[in-house]
Amino acid sequence: MNKKILNLAIPNIISNITVPLLGMADLAIVGHLNSEVYVGAIALGSMIFNLIYWTFGFLRMGSSGLTAQYLGAKNFSEIMAVLIRGLTVATIISASILLLQIPIAKVVFYFIDGSSQVEMLAQKYFYIRIWAAPATISMYVLTGWFIGMQNSKIPMIIAIIVNILNVILDALFVYVFNLELNGVAWGTLISQYLGLILAFIFLYKKYKYIFIHINKNIIFKGKELYKFFRINRDIFIRTLSLLTVFTFFTSKSASVNDNILAVNTLLLQFLFLFSFLIDGFAYAAEALTGMFYGAMQYDKLKTVINRIFIWGSAISVVFTLLYIYFYKILFNILTSQKELILIAENYIYWIILIPIISVASFIWDGVFIGLTETKYMRNSMLLSVFIVFFPTWYFLDDIYNNNALWLAFILFFLSRGISQSIMYIFIKKRFITNVKI
Repeated sequence: MNKKILNLAIPNIISNITVPLLGMADLAIVGHLNSEVYVGAIALGSMIFNLIYWTFGFLRMGSSGLTAQYLGAKNFSEIMAVLIRGLTVATIISASILLLQIPIAKVVFYFIDGSSQVEMLAQKYFYIRIWAAPATISMYVLTGWFIGMQNSKIPMIIAIIVNILNVILDALFVYVFNLELNGVAWGTLISQYLGLILAFIFLYKKYKYIFIHINKNIIFKGKELYKFFRINRDIFIRTLSLLTVFTFFTSKSASVNDNILAVNTLLLQFLFLFSFLIDGFAYAAEALTGMFYGAMQYDKLKTVINRIFIWGSAISVVFTLLYIYFYKILFNILTSQKELILIAENYIYWIILIPIISVASFIWDGVFIGLTETKYMRNSMLLSVFIVFFPTWYFLDDIYNNNALWLAFILFFLSRGISQSIMYIFIKKRFITNVKI
């Protein structure tokens, strides 16, 4: 079982790790320009696209869980139907975003409280990168589908190629063509479409044999279509709640001053680095729990959940030690501005806590998605956001300021892990009655 987990997790880790590394590369490129406003602008610009794109991350998660279950049940017609449904929804969403890009920008920037210079740069970044929406959102569906098919190598290859191209193009546009922050936006835009083209090439080369199972009569069949939208609805609410936390975090950072915004952005890279790595095992949980549940192999389902939690715990310990002893090196990679580094060091203890505190929430997400028990994941998120995060910040902000924001952030992750563990007790009693898990 460990081999199955690692065969899925390692390529997912490599794929995921490129995302925070790319974010770090973008920050490093603009962090070595002559003003901290570039760091603040890319933080706001990235926050906006996190708000837009992560909101539709349900397309990846919903695709992986359903595809894995249908693969376990050897239902190839539904496997293709999941892909077609997902790409159809992705196309509609992308077209809507492009048509509504101006009102979206006006609404988002209305609620952002940053300096006028930072907001001006962030808006220019937004209106370029927004045209990558069709490629980015479609890739969510394709990536989830590949993972559900127990194939994480294809997304890994695409991610590596796309992110290498992105960094090269960013550096070219910023340093050679002197496009500053706009160059980062253009690099992302071009690389995303190249990634989508690669994904369709892999899809045809590897899985064209399944195309014969396309059944137009079941693609929009009532029962399965309802299941598709129910799962994606729950994940959408969960993701929107998560984005509310990150958006609020960044917005409150910006309302203090540009330095705190830049510092918190630098510190968040530590979280992203860990989260995208541990998500590799969460993705493995999606694929394997979904497949074993679909095949009704409950003994293997028990084993894979236990093993993935062991792997996740070990990784969280490693990252905790890494952050304790090597955080200064990471700071210096991210920026050459000594003032920002000195301020960031005052908050490093929050980052040291994140791996141990948050690991359970990431793994449980993968399990719930694989089992398509998404309402529990949704409920856990709502509880953690509105009962834990916001009240903690509200009552402590006047006393502890930025530390209150970080404390609320830490407790948010802790409450997710605890509540999901409790909810799983009810899940296993309901539909796994013949095996003790």
